[in-house]
Amino acid sequence: MKSIKSLRETLTFILAGGQGERLYPLTRERSKPAVPFGGHYRIVDFTLSNCVNSGLMRIFVLTQYRSLSLDRHLKWGWNIFSRAAGEFLFTVPPQFRTTTSWYKGTADAVFQNIDILQKWKPARVLILSGDHIYKMDYSRMIEAHMQTGAAVTVATVDFERAVAAGRLGVLETDDQNRILSFEEKPENPKPIPGRPDLSRVNMGVYVFEADTLCKAISEESQLDSSHDFGRDIIPSLIKNEKIYAYPFVDENRKEINYWRDIGTLDSYYEASMDLIKTNPLFNLYDTSFPVLSFADLRPPVKTVFAGDEENRIGIALDSLLCNGCIISGGRVERSILSPDVRINSFSLVQDSILFERVNVGRNARIRKAIVDKDVKIPPGFTIGYDHKQDAERFTVTDSGIVIIPKGEKIS
Repeated sequence: MKSIKSLRETLTFILAGGQGERLYPLTRERSKPAVPFGGHYRIVDFTLSNCVNSGLMRIFVLTQYRSLSLDRHLKWGWNIFSRAAGEFLFTVPPQFRTTTSWYKGTADAVFQNIDILQKWKPARVLILSGDHIYKMDYSRMIEAHMQTGAAVTVATVDFERAVAAGRLGVLETDDQNRILSFEEKPENPKPIPGRPDLSRVNMGVYVFEADTLCKAISEESQLDSSHDFGRDIIPSLIKNEKIYAYPFVDENRKEINYWRDIGTLDSYYEASMDLIKTNPLFNLYDTSFPVLSFADLRPPVKTVFAGDEENRIGIALDSLLCNGCIISGGRVERSILSPDVRINSFSLVQDSILFERVNVGRNARIRKAIVDKDVKIPPGFTIGYDHKQDAERFTVTDSGIVIIPKGEKIS
């Protein structure tokens, strides 16, 4: 049972200023949380949807890097908060109140906005990352935090140890879930006792008692450090404060807890491809815990039988198609098409992600590619069939995914 009082006493900060260097060139003109995902969503929509589904409607989104795309999306797509009910969603770029520098880390981002905490005086603060894919009812975590009397509660998920190495923060807990140690991105993560292939990793979801948070970030701001919650704040508090782990409870209603940190092009691609599986681990279609977003009015998807010639049939198999798409005599397999994509006759798109307004010319072939907005693929052009040739013009990942930037002119 959600406690309305406990939720109203909680202020939410979403850290959404990430530059996303490892997602470049998708982040060439937008911040990481604003990168499109799953057709018409943005990455930040998943965290925001969790907040709304959890009853948390007092939210500050801390922005920084190339924030116009994100600001526009939040303005148009998340205008659902009631001022009369005390609800709000505010975007906050660096204010330079405590320093003349940009945000230097996750803890510094909150410290530079400590005046918000002093003004609103919440009992506790929920701090979230705006760039992960998962479904979570944060109100359950807040209730667990209050029951344990913790100063800080850290959401954790059991994750593949080999994947976590060098990428994710790893925790060690006792049988009461009290955190005993915390390492940020260790190369040799500690395994979970009895489960040597798994580690307990930090999800970037924190509940702080407000007094503990203000004291910790104020003291840490004076140190020469990375000013990061995972690297600096949490390890420094473990010895003297009650810091508990909260095992992730997935609202996705699947047999496996689904949480993805899509910090690289390869992980972004893999998480996207998860969505088009026959029985996807992440469920976009659950109306009891929906993923919300901005959806512009567009006509329905259209497939066109474009003539009597062989293979000139508009068809899509095992794919996600957004409104406004027209598949006119081309073929789409295992792909995600964002709004207003056009697939022309005799073309073939396989295992790819096409952002808004991509136009694929006749007889073009695309395989294992991510094509950003407003790109026109010339007739007969091929992508993903010759990696050496692709690499001369585009970004190609180690796993062979070809990335074409927004508005790229291809001739």
